[in-house]
Amino acid sequence: MSQLAAFTGAKVHLTGIKGSGMVALAQVLLSRGADVFGTDTSERFYTDLILRDLKIPVVEFFSGSNIRPGTRVLFYSAAYDPASHPEIRAAVEAGIPVYTYTEALGMLSRGVDATAVAGVHGKSTTTALLGALVRAFELPLTTIVGSSVPDFDRRAAWVGGTQGIVAETCEYRRHFLDFNPDRMLVTSIEADHLDYYRDGGDIEHAFLEFARRLPERGLLVVCADDAGSAQLAVQIAAERPDLRIVSYGRAADGRFRVQDITTSPGATVLRLSGFATEVRIPIPGAHNALNVTGALALLDDVLITHGHPEGLSEKRFQTAADAIARFKGLARRSEQIGDAAGITVIDDYAHHPTAIAAELTALKAFYPGRRIVLDFMSHTYSRTAALLHDFAEALSKADLIVLHKIYASARESFSGTVSGETLADALRARHDKVTYVDEHEHALDEVRALLKPGDVFVTMGAGDNWQLGRRLLARLVQEDEGIS
Repeated sequence: MSQLAAFTGAKVHLTGIKGSGMVALAQVLLSRGADVFGTDTSERFYTDLILRDLKIPVVEFFSGSNIRPGTRVLFYSAAYDPASHPEIRAAVEAGIPVYTYTEALGMLSRGVDATAVAGVHGKSTTTALLGALVRAFELPLTTIVGSSVPDFDRRAAWVGGTQGIVAETCEYRRHFLDFNPDRMLVTSIEADHLDYYRDGGDIEHAFLEFARRLPERGLLVVCADDAGSAQLAVQIAAERPDLRIVSYGRAADGRFRVQDITTSPGATVLRLSGFATEVRIPIPGAHNALNVTGALALLDDVLITHGHPEGLSEKRFQTAADAIARFKGLARRSEQIGDAAGITVIDDYAHHPTAIAAELTALKAFYPGRRIVLDFMSHTYSRTAALLHDFAEALSKADLIVLHKIYASARESFSGTVSGETLADALRARHDKVTYVDEHEHALDEVRALLKPGDVFVTMGAGDNWQLGRRLLARLVQEDEGIS
């Protein structure tokens, strides 16, 4: 039983409750009988709908006076500084225990069967896929994802039971080291979060530290097609010969070797060496076929642990393939927002050059013969500066590109060395159809003028330009209805 069971019936305060991980934590606490209350800013997020559906009261400002008498514990988003945040300070002064979201995940994972999904790219989708499979097999596990998942009734968690947890675990600031995994999957490792990590070697070492947390005979699943993940497997095998290591991908051995990935309009088809059944994946891209394969490799061991000693047999593989064919994706990952006036509107969270290139390649195969019009907002000055030319190369795969100012992290400020216009200039050296509009709020008319029937319009990045896609779709719907 996890440590969070101690808060059944207790008053629990969540500071920053609108965060994707925090709202999932709120759902889990609520399911276990806690009296949940939260605070955040008045800014609108997709999680507002989840919180309203869960009927969790939320105050949209921060103050020490928000903490209710009798509050047993306060959990807070790691985005906040505990030394200066009024609610965290008030809780500490009142003797109320305070923990970060990732420490709460650590509590959830202690004393139960715990599965971690990690990696610079693909961890949200892979976790959601595994959660959909856990649900299909009615396993007594809870799944936590950093996004809204249609298969979880558009929430960020699926509460299927308390015997174990499947969780997306984040490498930023080594947050995943709070988790206590029995098995883990690593999708990819490369340089990122360079406002915190010194270089690629530093982040590689963080993943090695995480793998060292596996217990004796724990399972490590790695993508053999990713150089960083493959190297992690080599390193940890030398240190920990007791661990079980399973690889997946084209370069893998065994049942989870990818034999073929075929992308066609509307579907990606996957064939694995160990199974006769092919898997039809309703979301774009070879990268998502790899995410599916990783989720299946984890599922094999999860099934063995939870009452199915033969694991992923051919019959169960067919059940899994059927569940994947019904998978609806997740918010901000190749998410189709809508179609109107002959234009398809997509939103995607890709914000690293590798992920951007993979997503654009996938969209071109998924929507052949159609122009990909990309609206991109870069996230963090540090990442943009360090990977400027990689960004320009990746973005150039789109047919037309609209750029905006850089969406800064709460932990940084403008350095004067790089801006959205800097990225636009680097991209113009490779592409002749680049438009720059500093604020996405002012870009609607210009974007509409660029578009024509048959186009696929994609908002992309970890900023707030996703709102532009919604505004555009609303205008296109009005045009279809003859409303000017």
